[in-house]
Amino acid sequence: MRAKNKRIPATLFINQMLFLCLGICLFLPGEKQIKGPCPMAAAILIFEIAYLTYIVRKRENLTAASDLMMIVWAFLLLWEIVVTKKNMMHPVLVPAPENVFYVFYEQPVILLKGVWSSLKLLFAGVFGGLAAGVVAGLVCGWIPRLRNLFYPIANVLAPIPSIVFAPYIVALMPSFRSASMVVIVLGIFWPTFLNMIIRVDGIEKRILDSARALNLNNRSMIFQILLPYAFPGVISGLKVTMTTAVMMLTFAEMMGATSGMGYYIVNYNTYGNYTNVVAGIMVVGVVVTVLNKLVAWLQKKLIRWQMY
Repeated sequence: MRAKNKRIPATLFINQMLFLCLGICLFLPGEKQIKGPCPMAAAILIFEIAYLTYIVRKRENLTAASDLMMIVWAFLLLWEIVVTKKNMMHPVLVPAPENVFYVFYEQPVILLKGVWSSLKLLFAGVFGGLAAGVVAGLVCGWIPRLRNLFYPIANVLAPIPSIVFAPYIVALMPSFRSASMVVIVLGIFWPTFLNMIIRVDGIEKRILDSARALNLNNRSMIFQILLPYAFPGVISGLKVTMTTAVMMLTFAEMMGATSGMGYYIVNYNTYGNYTNVVAGIMVVGVVVTVLNKLVAWLQKKLIRWQMY
């Protein structure tokens, strides 16, 4: 089985042919005016090096990686031919791929500042909402009177996306940045709060019996027994939590923020600059991918025993 995983997939040849065709196509004349092919050529070269490095170093999921790259190369080649070479699409709504990648060459500082602004807000909101949701959920889940009071409320509010309240929150808060923070915190807090109540209610009876035999008070029970019990579940769900938070953050920034990834997209959309809009969407995709990789790494480190 291990020898089979090491085998180079047959799609590698197809990928290299698509990559070669795309590289040649970039430097052929086309009907649509472009700013220059060099930034896009540099980007696809980086993708190719990363792909080949993965093929050489990894022993698993080679077929999946090759299939994914085949789709990427085919999409870029089709985009290049239909838009740049043949100019068959709307001249404004569908920008040339070269022009989209040229944005990264023209505005690297602006894009990085937007990413940094969004990430600061994202991490503060996510960890604030998680911490509050976990602690409050464990307390209410353990104390029956609080559970009976707050469980029906959480059961109603948790399924409602916090972006529904975004316009009202923007009107209430003193700044758009604080409003974005509240949107993220609420979107993370209520599902986490409800999940903690449910997890406490479903805890194994033998764990509770052992804890009661030690005559622990409520504080010790919550932080020494319930919190370690719930921690793996919080970490295992962090990838979904982070992806949801990025969605809420981007939407909140589109409501009127003055910085961030969402602001970048909506600002250029207002002026009909769809080249920059597509570039901004690509940046959001890259950020989400990197965050997912970071969360996967944290999961392997913190709950390694649950990954196998």
